[in-house]
Amino acid sequence: MQSSATEQQTADLRYPVGNFEWSGSTTPEERQSYLGVLAKAPDLLRQAVAGLNDSQLDTPYRPDGWTVRQVVHHVVDSHMNSYIRFRLALTEENPTIKPYDEALWAQLPDANGPLVETSLCLLDCLHKRWIALLSVLSEQQWLRTLHHPESGTMSLDKVLAIYAWHSRHHVAHINNLRARMGW
Repeated sequence: MQSSATEQQTADLRYPVGNFEWSGSTTPEERQSYLGVLAKAPDLLRQAVAGLNDSQLDTPYRPDGWTVRQVVHHVVDSHMNSYIRFRLALTEENPTIKPYDEALWAQLPDANGPLVETSLCLLDCLHKRWIALLSVLSEQQWLRTLHHPESGTMSLDKVLAIYAWHSRHHVAHINNLRARMGW
């Protein structure tokens, strides 16, 4: 019984907003909601780390997890990749995108260095440009696809839903850690 409680706690820490789920299609209302999440994500991430000192930034959000600092840098890395993937899907027929090893990227010096504010600024600018692109796509463009070698072919609607979830997911990691630690 003890191990199942520990497994549940680990799952809750790892997926604080639950696993990604998608119905297989996106309504225009859902799309607007996802765009709203992406538009707010930089501010919410900035608020999540506001006032944290270096020791707190270097605290893992869960046992064997990334530090808060690594989470911030990861969000930027991931969203930069997604922005480029959208552009590829809008200009090529079902492009095969290049995956990257997130865990190895999180070990690079810049993902462990002091540039949290730089990453937050980058995320802010990136999301402004990303939203400017996404907010004018036609219904046909949302149906365009890309091929991920590990996840298969996905519509841009699904990729949008993934990144709205991804934004909430990582902000929740930090906010939940802050709550647990009383920060």
